[in-house]
Amino acid sequence: MNKERVDLPLNEIPASWYNALADLPKPLPPPLHPGTGKPLTPTDLAPIFPMSLIEQEMSSERWIAIPEEVRELYRIWRPTPVVRAVRLEKALKTSCRIYFKNESVSPAGSHKLNTALAQAYYNKKEGVRRLSTETGAGQWGSSMAFACQQFGLECTIYMVKSSYHQKPYRRSLMHVWGGEVFASPSDRTQAGRAIRASDPDTPGSLGMAISEAVEDAATHGDTKYTLGSVLNHVILHQTVIGLETKRQLEMIGETPDVLIGCVGGGSNFGGFTAPFLPEKLENPKLRLLAVEPSACPSLTKGIHAYDFGDTAKLTPLLMMYTLGHTFVPEGIHAGGLRYHGMAPIVSHMAELGLVEAKAYTQNAVFEAALQFARTEGFVPAPESSHAIRAAIDEARKDDGKCIVFNLSGHGHFDMSAYDAHLAGDLEDYEHPEEKIAEALHQLPKV
Repeated sequence: MNKERVDLPLNEIPASWYNALADLPKPLPPPLHPGTGKPLTPTDLAPIFPMSLIEQEMSSERWIAIPEEVRELYRIWRPTPVVRAVRLEKALKTSCRIYFKNESVSPAGSHKLNTALAQAYYNKKEGVRRLSTETGAGQWGSSMAFACQQFGLECTIYMVKSSYHQKPYRRSLMHVWGGEVFASPSDRTQAGRAIRASDPDTPGSLGMAISEAVEDAATHGDTKYTLGSVLNHVILHQTVIGLETKRQLEMIGETPDVLIGCVGGGSNFGGFTAPFLPEKLENPKLRLLAVEPSACPSLTKGIHAYDFGDTAKLTPLLMMYTLGHTFVPEGIHAGGLRYHGMAPIVSHMAELGLVEAKAYTQNAVFEAALQFARTEGFVPAPESSHAIRAAIDEARKDDGKCIVFNLSGHGHFDMSAYDAHLAGDLEDYEHPEEKIAEALHQLPKV
């Protein structure tokens, strides 16, 4: 068995997704209705989601079968390889073994397609004509555009304004696959117009873009909303990452000591680590390390509380680590990590002490990205580079452990960020404590 690159055959694409809700030591606090404060019912979600996804959101079944139509499309790029970073190990002079799961090989260049195809499939099956969604850096928007193209759906994407201008080629990719893209906040929705009126120069945020996409879906009978992170069914679909990784490590006789992923809303980290929850419960020494930007430190500086998932307070209240729904992060280049909250599943695992978190400034992250690119060849996305930074720091301890991280996407559309770092023009930013306190003061009283 080649231990430098571990490939699974096509027939080992997972046949079912793993639902972490079945194994959590304590049940996940329920989402609450934003108007009544009572636990959410399926009927409450029906205006924006198809019933099949609502059922998955609330399911406690451990295994949920992947539809054959989705699994067939997974065959375009799945299973993805697990690669040993031997050249990086050599450069670091470490006794640690470093592996990465390469999710950058999908058509959209990131892990987001795992759930985009599933969500498009279930919406198409229930007769939906158009999907609305938000996107930060554009990995999710391009994934959703591709998925809609495969199932004959129209796709409207609200892209965070700072990323809309920073990453024009992500926009181009969405257009290639038939998506329509608008800088958020836009003038197309009531939420967008209100935000623009109060703050004309806002860089936008995922919370704002979510407000627009949810409003769009709720006000059009033929349209449903999709999102690329945070909710349970999204984490569920992403568990193909961790399930494949477990099998690949078993094939070469490796047992991970630490699993690392970047976190914004929690989709790639949740999908990568959730399938290892049973192992974590049996072996507390197994570490699950979530890495975020210091400019948007939800896990490291936020609080665990009920909050809205969007700026306009249209979404259900979720129990999660949050910086407050009014939080507006700086326009750092890791646009996919600029979200005020964290997936309830990831938040709950952190609250139970099953997940630890670390934050980095963006120049430290890009230094790690360059070292990885110059040794392993792959140019990582700014988001994924947070995981690389932590993996390198773990390897420098030189303690012989097995480190596995998720390379959630490539950075081919992020070269302006690399140019800025190489030119010394990239600014580090740590969000001020007083600004965080100000946003947290706006939390709903539950």
